[in-house]
Amino acid sequence: MKDNLMLIGEIAEFFGVSRKAIRLYEKKGIIKPVKVDSQNGYRYYSAEQVQQLNALLELKALGFSLDEIKIIIDGAATKERLLDVLRKKRQAWQAAMEAAKYKMECLDNVINNVQYSETAEKITEMTEEERAWLLVKMVCIEDVRAQKALSEALWL
Repeated sequence: MKDNLMLIGEIAEFFGVSRKAIRLYEKKGIIKPVKVDSQNGYRYYSAEQVQQLNALLELKALGFSLDEIKIIIDGAATKERLLDVLRKKRQAWQAAMEAAKYKMECLDNVINNVQYSETAEKITEMTEEERAWLLVKMVCIEDVRAQKALSEALWL
């Protein structure tokens, strides 16, 4: 540390991110070093920039894009706009959780189908066609249109 400033490598190591990532955040205008040494190009960051980087990484972990993070960190969003952005991100995570829950339910169905299938015990002895038919019968198909198209293709 020099004059209570941290080098880019020090904060990169502290937060477990690359120097390249921090330079990208600088290029995007999200975090700016308080000092750049003109002789060696070293970037120095104050406690404020370290806090900004911490906030950036937390927001990034929550799924925000760098453009969204810049707006939030710069204070360019009003309280209402900030709440709107946060609520939309929450809704996106809720939708992702519901999709993941549905896929887990589908996997549970497949597991049960395979577990209790006497035919599945002979899967290594089957031809490709027999295996395909077995899997079609056991696998949960997410999209009704895909199920219909698959059904039509199988009966052509």
